[in-house]
Amino acid sequence: MILVSHFFFGFIFSFLGSITPSMLNMTALKISLENGKKELNEYAIGVSVVALPQAYISVFLTKGIVENPLIIETLEKIAIVIFVFLSYYFYRESKKRKIKIETGAVKKENAFLAGITLSVLNMFSIPFFCGIVATLDAFNRFSFDVISVLFFILGAAIGTFYILFLYGKSANFIQKKTGKLTKDINIILAILTAFVAVLAVINLFF
Repeated sequence: MILVSHFFFGFIFSFLGSITPSMLNMTALKISLENGKKELNEYAIGVSVVALPQAYISVFLTKGIVENPLIIETLEKIAIVIFVFLSYYFYRESKKRKIKIETGAVKKENAFLAGITLSVLNMFSIPFFCGIVATLDAFNRFSFDVISVLFFILGAAIGTFYILFLYGKSANFIQKKTGKLTKDINIILAILTAFVAVLAVINLFF
């Protein structure tokens, strides 16, 4: 059961972390619209391949951090601030106007390489997974044994692939409805991050 939960955590958080318009999923849209599903899949695989070491590095870093109680308490306080900021950020993003999807040339033969390159450049990924692992550990929902970590990493990679696949598969629909979808999704994420911030405060002080 613990292995399933770790896979689920990796999958759902990587999925939710990439659900709002970003460099990675907007590129998935462009590739799908311009080059087709085959290149979309190659791109998504490229991004997901990089997600594997990114998730592992995050777990490795967090494991060293959580062994120090003082650092844990500090991180929990920082996490509260981060989640409050994210809640405000998503709320603010929900108020913005419709996002325009600009198309640009993405060569078919470079789709996989483009996925790897853009994923490596995505500097938010490692701190994001560090925050997730630290939060799960604070609630005693994460185990650092090798098999559990592998399931978490696998879930993270598959979750990353799946959200990019969905973006590409729904490219035409998203292109027309991006503004409304972005607003709705960001409102939901604003509520979720605010809720996590409240839970973190309760866990820290009570």
